[in-house]
Amino acid sequence: MTEDPVYFADQPIAGDPLARDTTLDALSDILHTVRLRGDRLIRCAPPAPFSIGLPGGIRLLHIAERGDLELRVGDRSYTLRDGDMALLARGDPHVISVGTPSVPARGLTAADSVRRVTELADPAAPRWVTGTFGVEEAIADPLLSVLPPVVLIRAGGDDRDWLTPSLHLLVVEITDARPGAAVMISRILDLLFIHALRAWSADDTTAPGWLTAALDPALGPVLTRIHNNPDRAWPIAELAAEAAMSRSTFTDRFTRLLGQSPGAYVTDRRLEHAARLLGSTAEPVGRIAGAVGYHSEAAFNRAFHRRFGMPPLRWRKRGHPKTAP
Repeated sequence: MTEDPVYFADQPIAGDPLARDTTLDALSDILHTVRLRGDRLIRCAPPAPFSIGLPGGIRLLHIAERGDLELRVGDRSYTLRDGDMALLARGDPHVISVGTPSVPARGLTAADSVRRVTELADPAAPRWVTGTFGVEEAIADPLLSVLPPVVLIRAGGDDRDWLTPSLHLLVVEITDARPGAAVMISRILDLLFIHALRAWSADDTTAPGWLTAALDPALGPVLTRIHNNPDRAWPIAELAAEAAMSRSTFTDRFTRLLGQSPGAYVTDRRLEHAARLLGSTAEPVGRIAGAVGYHSEAAFNRAFHRRFGMPPLRWRKRGHPKTAP
């Protein structure tokens, strides 16, 4: 029997592969641009005492499942109690330990991982889960650099009702891996990352940066318009009107919260959107240049090279673009 397409939740999308999804808010678009994706998950329960060093360059989170864990990043130390989560979105090197600090740090090994508590000699021993994230590094580095080395989320705090069930779901997927477990774990890790960003942005000590501005009541809608229309020149006066501010007040606030001028921000978003299109489509470079507001392919090539350190075609060859429809 043939069904009318209106009865299906997800209908085929026809049209231009370079067309923007104008339903995305600024934060969603940025996370989509950096190609954030939850990757691997392990459950760790080394015999105490231990001191385990994790190298830099791995963006990850830890959630304490049982027992007090000591997390050291640089010269700072944090205690993770049952249910607490630490997001290390920048990928700083760090050490997780339990017991005497005189134990020399070592690397994490396969013997430190466990699937079921019944496998442990001591079911009450300290344990935690670690989830890693993949990103498009060249784009993510400047965007995620605004975050602190550690975003610490305490279990049971205000607006933290998402943390405990998320940990439970992750443990279930590790304990009894069922079909679709990898996708389930990836989605849960993505949600935890976003929840942590929201919690961090609500802190009064939050530093200037894209996240601070994306969640600002006045600037958030402005950023959303910029992200959804990267081909526009965006006059300052029009953006200021969107924020219901004078031009000078808007420029000052934008620069203070973003750390760069509105014009520089628009240019960066255009080029990041172009990088995404180069990696996800097989459209010609000239057409992508036009889709992000460049009337000259040569000007686009120069701007792209300044931003990413390589020309567009070399950027594309780094990945495996999809075939154009």
